[in-house]
Formats: sequence, structure tokens, C-alpha cells
Amino acid sequence: MIEFDPLSNRVIGCAIAVHRGLGPGLLESAYEQCLAREFSLAELAFEVQKSMPVEYKGIHLDCGYRLDFLVENKLIIELKAVAALLPVHEAQILTYMKLAQVSVGLLINFNVEVLKEGIKRFVL
Repeated sequence: MIEFDPLSNRVIGCAIAVHRGLGPGLLESAYEQCLAREFSLAELAFEVQKSMPVEYKGIHLDCGYRLDFLVENKLIIELKAVAALLPVHEAQILTYMKLAQVSVGLLINFNVEVLKEGIKRFVL
């Protein structure tokens, strides 16, 4: 069993509450709004759809890259509502973590029967 840090545990608890309330099969945007509500109730500091510029060869580019959630300025959450997580989803969160200089991320797929099967944790 993997040991998660306390912040990851709190975020996962919020995600489980949303999944228990809604179940699988909805659009990602519905889970995002409900998860934001759970974060508020848990008194977690967070930003939704945080725009992040890409720095490339000394310039900042606004490429429309957005984090689903940045929690407590130290945990990136990438939400999915897909039949199966793919390697491209993992590459996406790892790239977001690298660009945002955040060392921990959670990839959460709500389109599963048991949420624990849809959570992957990444550490740089």
C-alpha cells in the first residue's frame, strides 16, 4: 500500500465524497464543480482552471494550458471522466507538474465503479 501525504489524503477523501454522491457517468465539468464545493467545505485553498503560461527559451507563452485544480499551491489535480486512463493522460499531468514546478499530482478518473481504481499519484 502506498503512503500518501496528508494533503493527498484530504483531496482523495473529497473526491470519494463526490464519487459516492454522483457515481460514474457524468461529464468532467460536473465532477469539477462538485469537487470545488468539497474543497471549500474542507477549508482547502484551491484554484480551479488555473491558467499557467509556458516558458520557452526565455519568453512566456500563453498557450491556454490550464490546471484543473491547484490545491494549497502544492498539489495538482487533473480530472478525467473517461472509460480508461491512457498514457497520454499520465504524460499530461507529468508535464503540468514540470511546467508549474509542483512535485505532487493526482490524476483522478471519475468514470469507474470504485474511485480508488481511478486514482493515480505522481511525484517528481
